[in-house]
Amino acid sequence: MQVRTLILGAGAAGMMCAAHAGRDTLIVDHAKAPGEKIRISGGGRCNFTNLYTGPENFLSRNPHFAKSALARYTQWDFIDLMGQYGITWHEKTLGQLFCDKTAKDVVAMLRAEMDKARATLWLQTQVSEVTHDGTQFHIALSREGATRTVTARNLVLATGGKSIPKMGATGLAYQIAAQFGLPLIAPRPGLVPLTFGDGRFATISGTAVDSRVTAGDGSFREATLFTHRGLSGPAILQASSYWQDGDALTLDLSPETSLFETLRAARATDPRKTLSTVLSRHLPARLVDYLSPDLPAGNLADQSDSALAELANRLHHWTLTPTGSEGYRTAEVTLGGIDTDALDSTTMQAKTVPGLYAIGEAVDVTGWLGGYNFQWAWSSGWAAGQAIAKG
Repeated sequence: MQVRTLILGAGAAGMMCAAHAGRDTLIVDHAKAPGEKIRISGGGRCNFTNLYTGPENFLSRNPHFAKSALARYTQWDFIDLMGQYGITWHEKTLGQLFCDKTAKDVVAMLRAEMDKARATLWLQTQVSEVTHDGTQFHIALSREGATRTVTARNLVLATGGKSIPKMGATGLAYQIAAQFGLPLIAPRPGLVPLTFGDGRFATISGTAVDSRVTAGDGSFREATLFTHRGLSGPAILQASSYWQDGDALTLDLSPETSLFETLRAARATDPRKTLSTVLSRHLPARLVDYLSPDLPAGNLADQSDSALAELANRLHHWTLTPTGSEGYRTAEVTLGGIDTDALDSTTMQAKTVPGLYAIGEAVDVTGWLGGYNFQWAWSSGWAAGQAIAKG
C-alpha cells in the first residue's frame, strides 16, 4: 500500500498533524480509539491549553526550539477552532482552560478535522518494522491478524513518550529515531509525585497546604499534597520536572505571610498561647501536629525574637530530599526525548533524514502543568502538517 504520509500515533499531536498534512495521509494507533489521553485528561474535561502559553513555560535542552511553532499556531488559534465547533470552555485557575462539557468534544472535533482533510485512520494497529530505501519509508503494520507493508514518502513520529504505560506508552518514537541516527536526551518522568522510602507523611496523608516549592531552577506557588508515599499536588508536580535524583527541594509553607511577624505579633497579644495554637491559624492543623515535636517548648512568652525567627525560617525553607518519584506509572509527561538539535524548528523535520518528522511529547520539549503540553501538541502537529502539505 502506498501513501504520501504515514503518521504513527493518533494522539493530540498526531491527529492535529493529520488534519493539516494534506492529501493521502494515513494515521495509525495501537489503541481502540484515538485521542485517549485527551479523553481522560483534566478529569474528563481536558485542560486543552493555557491563556499564558509562551516558550518560558517549557523545558528543553534548547529553550529556543519551541518558539517558532508556538508563535505560528497559538493558544488563540486553538480557541478559535473550538469556537468553530461550538465547544464552550472555562478558565479554572492560572490560565488553565477546560471544556465545559467533556473532553470527548475535543476528540470529535479533531476527528472531524481529519475527515475534512480526508485522512485515513487505522486503529488497533501495531508497528513491526520501519526501513528506508533512500527515497521512501517502508513500514510493516500488523492489523486484524494480518501484516502489510505501507510505503510512505513522509513518516511522522507522534507516539508520545513513556508516561502512563497502562495506556500502551512504549517509547516507540525513541526507538525509530535512534534507528535513523537521531540523538536522544535521556527520557525521565515529569509532572510526577515524589516519594520518600520511609513513609514519613503517612499520618498526614490527604493534607494539603498552600506552598511555594522550589527545585533546581523551578519555583511554583500552588498546593502541596502529603500522601502515603510522599508528596504530590500541583506545586510538587511542577517542581518535579526540575528535580533530579538526589537533589533536595524546598517548601515555603506560608508564601504570602511572614510567620516571624505573625508569631511576634501573637506573642504581644496572646503570650500564653502555644506555638502550635497560633500556627494552626495559618497552617493545616494536621500539619502543625506533625511538626509539633520539632517546635520549641513553652508558650509564646517564652520565645525570643531569635527563636521565632529561626522557627519561621525553617517553615519558610523546609528542605526535603525525596528518594525518588512514582515513575512513568503516574507521570503526566516524559521529559527529554528526541534531541531538538536534530530537528528543524519550523517544520519539525529531521535535518539528516528527509521526510522524517517528530512532534509532540516524543520531542525534547516538555510543558508545565496546566494545558501547556496540549498546546505544544497542537502547535508542533500543525507545524509539521503545514510543512508536509506544502512539500
